[in-house]
Amino acid sequence: MATGTVRLHRVLRTKPEKLYRAFLDAAAMAKWLPPYGFTCTVDHLEPTVGGSFRMSFENFSTGQAHSFGGQYLKLVPGELIQYTDKFDDPNLPGEILVTVTLKAVSCGTELNIEQSGLPEVIPVEMCYLGWQESLAQLATLVEPDIPG
Repeated sequence: MATGTVRLHRVLRTKPEKLYRAFLDAAAMAKWLPPYGFTCTVDHLEPTVGGSFRMSFENFSTGQAHSFGGQYLKLVPGELIQYTDKFDDPNLPGEILVTVTLKAVSCGTELNIEQSGLPEVIPVEMCYLGWQESLAQLATLVEPDIPG
């Protein structure tokens, strides 16, 4: 049964366009998305409305991996990304809906993420913790402004 919802809010010192790109670029996602202690392999990424993605996270300590994929539902450059997520593991049933909104503010970009429909067996607080780790890594990727 899918029941959990996680909401996150951050302000990052970067432009919405750069943050938007970090959510749709395979190499960027492999760098920032996996929580601490995990690596990410992006097998497929087609960031268009109706396009799909497939990736896996591997626990670096144990070597165990879980794969998942989904479909892009809405894409508004620099403003909105909405996609579905579904685990390949039948013990993690249901479809997750992720909505990412971006808004330019005086010091950068306001980022809001809502992830709903988490499988019941995944503790919401663990998902929230994982997202916090991912967003810390995202900040280290997008906040530096390194010239040419």
